[in-house]
Amino acid sequence: MKKNLRIAVAVLVALGVIAYGRFRDRPDPSEAPPSTTGRFAVPAGTAGFRLGTLEFSACELPQKRSAATTAAFCAPFEVPENWDAPDGRKIRLNLALLKSAQAADDDFIVFLAGGPGQAAIETWPQIAAAFEPARKRRHVLLLDQRGTGGSNALTCPDGDEADVATLDLTRIEQATRRCLEAVSERADPRYYTTTVAARDLEALRQALGGPKLDLVGVSYGTRMAQQYLKRYPEGVRSVVLDSPVPNALTLGGEFARNLEDSLQAQLGRCNLDPACTKAYGDPYANLLRLRDALRAEPREVRYPDPVSFETVERRLDEITLAGLVRMFAYAPETASLIPLSVGRALDGQYAPLMGQVKIMTDSLSELAGNGMQLSVICAEDADRIVPDPADSGRLLGSMMTDLIRTQCAIWPRGERPADFNEPASGDTPVLILAGEFDPVTPPRYGEQIAEHLGRARLIVAKGQGHSVMGRGCLPKLVGQFMDRLDPAGLDASCADAFGPTPLFIDFNGAAP
Repeated sequence: MKKNLRIAVAVLVALGVIAYGRFRDRPDPSEAPPSTTGRFAVPAGTAGFRLGTLEFSACELPQKRSAATTAAFCAPFEVPENWDAPDGRKIRLNLALLKSAQAADDDFIVFLAGGPGQAAIETWPQIAAAFEPARKRRHVLLLDQRGTGGSNALTCPDGDEADVATLDLTRIEQATRRCLEAVSERADPRYYTTTVAARDLEALRQALGGPKLDLVGVSYGTRMAQQYLKRYPEGVRSVVLDSPVPNALTLGGEFARNLEDSLQAQLGRCNLDPACTKAYGDPYANLLRLRDALRAEPREVRYPDPVSFETVERRLDEITLAGLVRMFAYAPETASLIPLSVGRALDGQYAPLMGQVKIMTDSLSELAGNGMQLSVICAEDADRIVPDPADSGRLLGSMMTDLIRTQCAIWPRGERPADFNEPASGDTPVLILAGEFDPVTPPRYGEQIAEHLGRARLIVAKGQGHSVMGRGCLPKLVGQFMDRLDPAGLDASCADAFGPTPLFIDFNGAAP
């Protein structure tokens, strides 16, 4: 349980993580336009090249928990930590370029990762397949946002044992102070905000020689994309917003509401299936019953670790349950397990639930101790959070408000531009993707963004959750969008085939 506090905070605070499906339509090669070679073409077989002022050389990008690597080209790229003090401390940003598969047009794809706190280079292997059609004719730029990955990550030290059952705010305050002390040795957290990172990206574009950018933001990355578009519209050719957040949104303010809406919609499907109703009755009511039981009496559970197979003992409490259910609601495949896992736990069988906790927390390890989350939220959101009285009856309760207030009372606050919360506007082509059951960025956010853009289109993936670009035919649609820049003319009828994953009746799956 050494990292339980940091994991719990990451689960609750994180805006979004990659939850792409592995099943997709194969792109049709006949749909690709004729090959052309632009001024940013890279000769085949080269070990190095120069673009603008940057010298690239062949490199291999490691993949977490794997011996596999991704072939790329890397270049040193340095920026001031404080752009208003260019002679002060410098940050070396982790930059990689993936060559186009066929030719090289004059626009570059830029992948903007989620979190806040995820690094583009570390996240790329999880989402690479979603970019296959689009990158045939375009290089991909992977730039770890400052404070993440290999770009002076604001990594906190491991925390001590903590009272996760009550999310002890005193312990959280102590851990936040330790984190601030550690990162302050090499960084000023005030300069690790979204708009400062957008300035880094513009500096990179200029250093490359001024190519147009196709921005692809996922979750928090959509905030980055919109802020960049507002400030440097001349550099943007197109934008894809996957599971977006409006500029006006206060991160953390609607997490409890959005999760509740998603759970009621997803678990409510059980009422339409006689086998599910017979097995569980009302899965949503069961979830609240388990929450109340764990609130009254947390459990110490012994179970076989699903990764090491060793017998371990860990605490199961209402906060652990809320964090797990929130993350499992992100994707239909994992959401389909919630009724079964909750039902078994109510019968005293906690091992299935705890095994899922282990797998989920391992996948969040990169966010668990990243102070960049706090630099973003404390500067851009904390002072705008208004507690919602209705949260008291919701699964997440007031955890978000309590956490953010406690941590941001300590964390240094960077500047937020006066127009930060104003919507992006203009005629740049924008494709917006959303999942019907997204528990963190529901489709209404996409509708809100599209209202202010002259050439935007929202596609809602039925039955899906968070981060949908890799699902079904959506990679093909993204590729067509970048080729044609006509969101309204896209034939998105293939998206009508989307639907939810049937709820599991037992460990063999759904009812036949």
